[in-house]
Amino acid sequence: MDRAIDIYCERLGPGLWAEPLNAVSNLAFIAAGVLLVDALRRCEPAVRRDPSILALVALVFVIGVGSGLFHTFAVVWAMLADVVPIALFILLYMYLALRRLVALPLWGCAVGVAVVLFLTVVMPLAFGFSVSTYGVALAAMLGVGGFLHFGRRHPAGPRILTAAGIFAVSLALRTADEPLCAALPVGTHYFWHLFNAVVLYSLTRTMMTFGRWNA
Repeated sequence: MDRAIDIYCERLGPGLWAEPLNAVSNLAFIAAGVLLVDALRRCEPAVRRDPSILALVALVFVIGVGSGLFHTFAVVWAMLADVVPIALFILLYMYLALRRLVALPLWGCAVGVAVVLFLTVVMPLAFGFSVSTYGVALAAMLGVGGFLHFGRRHPAGPRILTAAGIFAVSLALRTADEPLCAALPVGTHYFWHLFNAVVLYSLTRTMMTFGRWNA
């Protein structure tokens, strides 16, 4: 068996249930997905048939499953099952926000997605300079939400900014996991899952409500 990846305070050794809180807290993503499916059923037919909206909802479920796998098996393939769906959600949502909410042309959306990819993937691989994927995601949420709210008075703006505020708290709790480990042996990473489930639900509902399919 591969050696367990130990990067969280709660994990003290190998084993499927070495991170019980980190593992079980991923049910919050599944709950968010179920609520999104219920909300989708009450949307107009065009939204229910929108492949991009359906992909966002599906990714919320996949994120919960992938993160659950990583916090139980804690090996490389499980880590990929965790991070890849999150990256896909970030990139897809970035594109949809720029296209459907900000109303940029396709080339502008492509540039925005390319910038995120460059900062989070190309720079670490090519130059060894790491940029936090989640820091980039937070900056993007603040940028898009701020532009929509203050620049356009778009009703999606405050919702995205609120989600960004929750995400900032979530990111702080994720970052505090190791530093607080001595004082709090179970860590704080499970709060990352709980708060992020709220963030993903809020962002997806915002896109359901305001992100009309114009293409």
